[in-house]
Amino acid sequence: MVTETSKTQRNVVAETAADRALAALQGLALGDALGMPTQSMSPREISDAYGQITGLRDAVATQPIAPGMPAGSVTDDTEQALLLADLLLSGRGHIDSRAYADTLLAWEDDMRARGSLDLLGPSTKAALEQVRAGADPNETGRYGTTNGAAMRVTPVGIAYSLADREAFAAAVHESCVVTHDTRQGWEGAALVAAAVSAGIDGADVPEAIDIALDVVASLPGYGWWAPNASVVARAQVMLHASSTLHGAELADFLRDVVGTSVESTEAIPAALVLAREYADAPLEGLCRAAELGGDTDTIGAMAGAILGAGTGTGGLPAGEVGAVVAQSELDLVGIRDGLMAIRKAGVR
Repeated sequence: MVTETSKTQRNVVAETAADRALAALQGLALGDALGMPTQSMSPREISDAYGQITGLRDAVATQPIAPGMPAGSVTDDTEQALLLADLLLSGRGHIDSRAYADTLLAWEDDMRARGSLDLLGPSTKAALEQVRAGADPNETGRYGTTNGAAMRVTPVGIAYSLADREAFAAAVHESCVVTHDTRQGWEGAALVAAAVSAGIDGADVPEAIDIALDVVASLPGYGWWAPNASVVARAQVMLHASSTLHGAELADFLRDVVGTSVESTEAIPAALVLAREYADAPLEGLCRAAELGGDTDTIGAMAGAILGAGTGTGGLPAGEVGAVVAQSELDLVGIRDGLMAIRKAGVR
């Protein structure tokens, strides 16, 4: 017998999951926008140009990728995540490789036409150049070990529950195959997506990270071999080694030991360490991500998605989120609703 109490409980759970899914998208966009003015800069350059990062900032004229871009603007991290979300929605939970490649190529052409310097990352660019030359998009990602797949995978974490691990793993692979079809590309994307998915199901941020590590380590894995280290193993080591570090010591550890480059073996562990450390202070954590130097927008975007999923919209700063949504004209609610419908349907 279904009682009114049980109906109410189910509704509360559904509302909480939907709120956390929206927060994952908001956190992604917020972390991306906070890191936009500092991306590809050194810590010294960041300090000289901006001082301490405490919120959204306009990019300085000397910003190497986004010179003069207004505060609250997102970069390729958010834009490509939303492209992936559209493909998931049109494909009813699946991503067609040819459509994915064509979509990324069209996005790059549009960005070029607008005079943007914020184009494709190294693995994605190399893969899509092969597609332009006539290669099969199911074969072009076999050398991609960087963080491009992980930066845009949050919609998969929203659309797929970890209850069906095989379906989850396959969906992550569909999002990787064109550009990052290596074990490292898949592991990095799977860790971010799993942490987001666990958060949507109610885990707090540290719990979600632990669940993600356990889930991804338990899966058979996808992708071609590459000589880089395992992203899962590197993340486990870095999380353990940083467990007693805070503040400036943690920042130095992230720069000098973990690394903040575009490689999955550096960027994903860095994002996980930051998310765990700042689980109770997401805005502060994303500001610290913006000060690290290197691939700040992507590290911030991944950490932001995990923080949002683990805290809900109430854990994110409403003013800053609203400024990003307005500046970048984002329809995150509609995208969230579509992705959650896929999650509810349990697509295989």
